[in-house]
Amino acid sequence: MSNNNNSGSNRTEVPEAREALNRFKMEVASEIGVPLKQGYNGDLTSAQAGSVGGEMVRKMIKRQEEQMSSGSNL
Repeated sequence: MSNNNNSGSNRTEVPEAREALNRFKMEVASEIGVPLKQGYNGDLTSAQAGSVGGEMVRKMIKRQEEQMSSGSNL
């Protein structure tokens, strides 16, 4: 069964956010010691690639929780 709303593509819902997300991804990779580079990264292990995405999600959740607890909408 196919879901056309999210077909596994890496499209950004807000195109203007693409560059900020790329900078965030590179920052997280650097912090956790994953040798992520612009362009081809097929030499990374699945664990390395997954750890970058997982850490990005953790940081985004933490930021949102902090904003919610302080009553800020930004």
